[in-house]
Formats: sequence, C-alpha cells, structure tokens
Amino acid sequence: MEQMRFGQAIGKALADAMQADPTVILFGEDIGEAGGPFGVTRGLYQTFGAARVLDFPISEAAIVGTAVGAALSGYRPVAEIMFMDFCTLAMDAIVNQAAKAHFMFGGQTSVPLVVRAPHGGGLNAGAQHSQCLEAWFAHVPGLHVVCPATPADAYGLLRTAIDSPNPVLYIENKALYARKGDMPEMPAAIPFGQARIARAGRDVTVVTYGAALYQAEAAAQQAATLGIDVEVIDLRSLQPWDEASVLASLSRTHRLVIFHEAVEAFGVGAEIAARMADVGFDELDAPIVRVGAPFMPTPYSPDLEHAYLPNAARLLAAIERVML
Repeated sequence: MEQMRFGQAIGKALADAMQADPTVILFGEDIGEAGGPFGVTRGLYQTFGAARVLDFPISEAAIVGTAVGAALSGYRPVAEIMFMDFCTLAMDAIVNQAAKAHFMFGGQTSVPLVVRAPHGGGLNAGAQHSQCLEAWFAHVPGLHVVCPATPADAYGLLRTAIDSPNPVLYIENKALYARKGDMPEMPAAIPFGQARIARAGRDVTVVTYGAALYQAEAAAQQAATLGIDVEVIDLRSLQPWDEASVLASLSRTHRLVIFHEAVEAFGVGAEIAARMADVGFDELDAPIVRVGAPFMPTPYSPDLEHAYLPNAARLLAAIERVML
C-alpha cells in the first residue's frame, strides 16, 4: 500500500487507461497544459499529446455532444464537466442521446462514454457551483452512476467506467481531491453495484456515499461513546446500487439511516428508503430516517454554507432517534 491523494488516483486511472488503450481520449475545459481546474489531468497532455487530451471552449454541450459522437465512432472518451451544475447544458447529449442510443438502435451500437462531474459544497462556491445532482442521472434508464469516496475506489471505479460499453456518470466530490488514502501497489477495477462495509456494527446501519462517508464515520465514532455500534455502508455505485448488501446489513441491525450531502427531498436516499420499506419491512425495528441537505440552494456565505451542509452532529441525532 502507498498513500495517494484522491485527485491523483483519478489522474492515475486516466493515465493507466490511456496507456492500455489508444482509443481512450479526454475532452474538457483547461484539461491540457493547465492540468485541469483541480489538477486531476496534470501531466497527461505532456505524455499523450494534444490529439488525445483535447481542450475545449467553455461549452459543455460541445464537450459532451462531441464525446457522444466519438463514443459511437469507436473511441472511449472521458468528458470532464468542470462543475456538475453545468451538466444542465449537456442534458440532451447525456439523457436523450448517450443513454438511449443502444436501445434505439436495437442493440447494434454501444456508447462507451464517461462523464466526469465534480459535485458538492464546502468550497463557498455558491448555488451554481455546489450542487449534488446525482439523483437526476440515476433516474435515467441507460446510464450508470458512481460516486467514490476513497482513492482506491476512485481508481477502481474509473477503470471500470472507462472499460464499460455503456455511458457512465462518474461523480467526484471537490472536497475530496486533496484527501489521502491507501492505494494498492496494483489497484484493481471495481465492479459496479457492489457496496463496501466501511465500518462493521450491530445496532444501526448508515448508508452513505461520496464525501459524506467521512462525516458518517465521525458520527459512528461519536455514537460508540454512547454505546451505539454503527455499521457504515459506502454505496460507491448509485445506479446500479447494492440492494442486497443494504438489506443484509439491515437484517443484522434492524435500523436504517441514509445520509447524503445532496438535497434530502426526492434524492438517492428516498429510493433506498422506499425499497427497504418494501423488501426489508419485516426487519425494521424503527422508522427509516433520511439525513440530507435542506430544500434550498447552497448558500455562498461560509457560515451559512456550514449550517446548510449535512454533518456528523445531524447524523448522530438521527442515529439516536432510531435507537429510542
């Protein structure tokens, strides 16, 4: 094992994929000589050249639209959206073209496209640069959606995404880029739809993903001082999601809290709660509780954003509530 930053793990996955397959190409804004807005693609332009690391003008529609065409033409493009909020400008290409082509052409073609989309708050970037919009894409048949929390998972899920014949939304939280974690000497691809038990426990299950994992682990440590043993499940993959692992955990703990940074209303947590209330009803000893952001835009003010974002204290209160 070595220590590697989350952003470096993404860059390594891109470099390794490009080395292994000449059809892997990168599209995005300032991803070339500048190395990307968050430094993730640093060095790739110098290694692979302008023919494979393509700087685009500020037009998300052009970036993803061109990437869809490239995917349909035999390439494996990875398109970077500087902030996930601006996927709105590429929705037709993602939702109506990439997601539907395999179905509409009767399975005669595939769309091996990855759209990298940094999301999340904590950087005081305001309401148009801080949203978590993963639930939108998880709702669309034809798309896969993943959201890693650790450097090893960031590498493994991106390699799987690039190798996939289907379009993938690869979501990375901006607050994680500098976070260090273990990276195996020979990291492996990670299949979609497989959650990870980040912390084993017996009293209550907390299901989470992305940067929220670390707040969940902090809440679990605080709960332990109160005699509550929390199991933390890191989903990693949102579409498909690992229903079997969540149900198995619920059958052990009999209590479920779902925790994510995205707005609570109509989110990923709502789908998990609805499904577990159906297939896991007989296992429940308490109501399922969701913890997410309030139904409002992300504030710009540091103090207001801090109050807005879901945190360990709010999660701990939910854990105590289901233990009553």
